[in-house]
Amino acid sequence: MILDEILGRTRADLAVRQRQRPLDALVSAARAQPAARSFGAALRRPGQITCIAEFKRRSPSAGAIRDGAEPGPIAATYAAAGAAAMSVLTDEPFFGGSLEDLRAARAATPALPILRKDFMVDRYQVAEARAAGADAILIIVAALNDDDIAGLLHAAAEFSVDALVEAHDESEVRRAVALGARIVGVNNRDLKTFTMDRELCIRLRPLVPPDRVMVAESGIRDVADVRSLHAAGIDAVLVGETLMRAADPGAALRALLA
Repeated sequence: MILDEILGRTRADLAVRQRQRPLDALVSAARAQPAARSFGAALRRPGQITCIAEFKRRSPSAGAIRDGAEPGPIAATYAAAGAAAMSVLTDEPFFGGSLEDLRAARAATPALPILRKDFMVDRYQVAEARAAGADAILIIVAALNDDDIAGLLHAAAEFSVDALVEAHDESEVRRAVALGARIVGVNNRDLKTFTMDRELCIRLRPLVPPDRVMVAESGIRDVADVRSLHAAGIDAVLVGETLMRAADPGAALRALLA
């Protein structure tokens, strides 16, 4: 399964970074950052549906999406087009990203909350994210047991970043809610098979309490999709491939939010 392969590579690469840069030094760098922007607050706007606009060059399911793209100009375009927040892929082997991409996006959009989208398995990565200027991290329920998720949520609170906790089915949504996730994402793409179910997040919406933020992820193609999700009570959408494939990502984002 591709998820298992990604997690294996993530842990191997993490071990190398941990030897190269001690955790204490990383924690100091993280704590020296200015106050984080509230990712969750940016996503919830009564009466509206907001967008987390994503920067990614490629993915295992889609292959090359926009090879050679630079995060700074696209981040600035997203901010100008009305993105509530931004997601930056930082996995290099499978998605072609890096923490340098996150830093470049942060430099280009100082006010926009930024999510580090990666396969988080350790507190070290949370400190890395904050040291690079991230305001939020991704936690994938399918990749972790409950103790691991709780530990990452604790680390997020320690470093004052929000956590988008991503689920792929009913049981995972229930786990995320029970563990106290304040921002729950439902990914319409199964990470194990890559099959897409565009109605999944709508069916699972009732499982997420109204005091939590709910995000729909994957398979969002046009304004009709966004309107359908808004009508179902979804707070925000995370859109990457649709925007990154567009000739003008900013114009594509404005069209989605029309």
